[in-house]
Order: sequence, then C-alpha cells, then structure tokens
Amino acid sequence: MLRILFSPRVAVLHLLAVGALVVCGLLGRWQLGVFEDSGRPQAAVDPAPVAVGTLSAPGRHLTADAVRRQVTAEGAFTADRQLLVAGRDDGLWILTALDLGDGTSIPVVRGWVAAEGDPATAVPEGKVTVTGRLQASEPTDSVRRVRVPQGQVLTVSSAELINLWRGVRLRDGFVIATAQSPAPAVAAKPVPVEPPTSEGVLTWRNLAYAAQWWIFGLFAVFMWWHFVRDAVRRGTAAPETEPAPAAGPAPDPEPGPGAAADSGAPAGRETDPESRPAAV
Repeated sequence: MLRILFSPRVAVLHLLAVGALVVCGLLGRWQLGVFEDSGRPQAAVDPAPVAVGTLSAPGRHLTADAVRRQVTAEGAFTADRQLLVAGRDDGLWILTALDLGDGTSIPVVRGWVAAEGDPATAVPEGKVTVTGRLQASEPTDSVRRVRVPQGQVLTVSSAELINLWRGVRLRDGFVIATAQSPAPAVAAKPVPVEPPTSEGVLTWRNLAYAAQWWIFGLFAVFMWWHFVRDAVRRGTAAPETEPAPAAGPAPDPEPGPGAAADSGAPAGRETDPESRPAAV
C-alpha cells in the first residue's frame, strides 16, 4: 500500500489537496477578518472647522453630529473663570472659560499639566483664536464623590459649571483645544482627542464568503480521499502475474526415415523377428 500511496500519480494528489486546503483556509480567514472589521467603529467624514456658535448654544444640548466636530472660537479667556479637572491621566486638565464677545462663553480645555503649580496654567491675556474639537458635557451622576482641593473639579459638566461660574451664559459642551493663536508663552501638553467615528455595520456577506471558502477546502479533502481510496483499491485488486517456467532441454525429434538408415537397416524394410533364422 505504501508503494501506491507514494507513487508519483498519487503524490500529485497529495500536493494538490494540501495546496487547496491552505488556499481555502487563508481566503476564508481573510473574509472573516473583513466581517469582524466591519462591526468596529469606522472613521467618519471630518468636515472643516466651523464657528462654535453654529453647533452649540446656551440652554440646548449638543446633537450627536456635533460631537467631536472641529470648531473655531474667537474671544478672550476669563482669568477668574478657570478650574483644574482632576484625575486625568495622573494629571490635570486646564479648563478656562472663553468669552466669545456676544454675552456667551464656552469652556475650553487648554491642555494637560502634571501638577497644579505648572507655569502653563497661567491664563493668556488678550484676544485669541482657538481651534479644537467640540465635546459633549460629561455626566456627573456616575462620578465618585470625593473631596478635591479648592479650584478643582472631577468632570467637565455644563450643569456644574453654571453653578460654579455664576453670571456667565455658557454654551453647552466644551472645546478641547488643538491649536491657539497667538500661542501662549508656556504651552500645556495637548489633550489627545479622537476624530468623529460612525457605527460599524456588520457585512454578513463576507461571513458567508468565509464559510464558502472553508466548504471548498473540505470538498477538496473529500475528493483527495476519494481518488486515493480508488487508487489503493485498484492497486490491491490487480492479480499478480505468475513467473514464466524456466527453459528446459528441447524434446528429442521423432525418428524419421534417415534414422533407420543410420541404424544399418535397409530403408523401407522392417526387420521381422519371425523372419530371423532360429538359433540352433
């Protein structure tokens, strides 16, 4: 049987089966990966920056489309309207109210510092233009109530800031600054913020493609087994040829007329024992 299984014709079947199984397995895994990636959040279209006033207004919540949008805001920072947001990556956010000059303000996260006394916490003077991403107000219900030093908060909540910054008409949400013009003398470390994303939609078609490739691989294994089995059956069922007999000596030829002549008897005449003279 081993001679049949490793014959050149059957060995080709082995190679074809292994190749088909590997190719179908890899293609199926690729389609499965496409299916899994389709369910993850996808990067959405990131429009050009717009004025913050077009997306945020006092007394109205931000829409879902407005969150993480790029915005610009022009105004002046209010020195007595600044807080530090604690518990942010082993440091603090610098949160300052930006007076937009129309009677409203928007909270701006100017950056991150490691400690309260960092020089970057100094409030810039004069008119500035801030570019950043608009964020929704953070909830306060899930925040663990702990004692924080004076001038610090745990969340950037519009409802909480209205109570702390009395007399200020705040627009909903806050801006995480990515650029400021003119740049401050001592800049804080920028706070990373992700661009907008869209909900992923599972593409079940790719899952079906993956299943098809794996079925093709199983079919290739079945066909390999079928052909190899037939080859083994044919090889074991073939009758063994019996060896030819060994060559022996040639038989003696029949005596002919010449044989009688060679023996001394006259040709064509038989010697009759009765015709011989009887012995005396």
